Amino acid sequence: MRPTDAKLIALLRANAREPTASLARKLGQARSTVQERLARLEREGTIRGYTVKLADDVPGRLKAVVMISTDPKQADRVSTELKKMTEVRSLAAVSGASDLIASVEAESPAKLDAALDRIGHAHGVARTVSSIILSEKFSR
Repeated sequence: MRPTDAKLIALLRANAREPTASLARKLGQARSTVQERLARLEREGTIRGYTVKLADDVPGRLKAVVMISTDPKQADRVSTELKKMTEVRSLAAVSGASDLIASVEAESPAKLDAALDRIGHAHGVARTVSSIILSEKFSR
């Protein structure tokens, strides 16, 4: 990745809604050049989309991280099943004691509890360890 592309991505991570003209000023480039860079990064799949970051203090919003151990031959099936759950925001394969890490969000303690139960009962899940996130210190 080119250094200018990395700087552009860093600016977008801070504010994905920042106007192209503002990005161009900060990068010291023409607006049309920045537009072309954005189009290329999107076309190549480096930028797959833009999103909204919610504040930690949104009422009723709870987050948890779930470490998941799977039966060895069931990891793909577990991934497919968890992808269908809207509360599961992301899923990553990891090395170590667990096989997967899921990021889970829900609007209430009861809904979070139900989501964690569904994850634990998913076919192929051998064991889970959940941690509720009390506060996010920073996010990039």
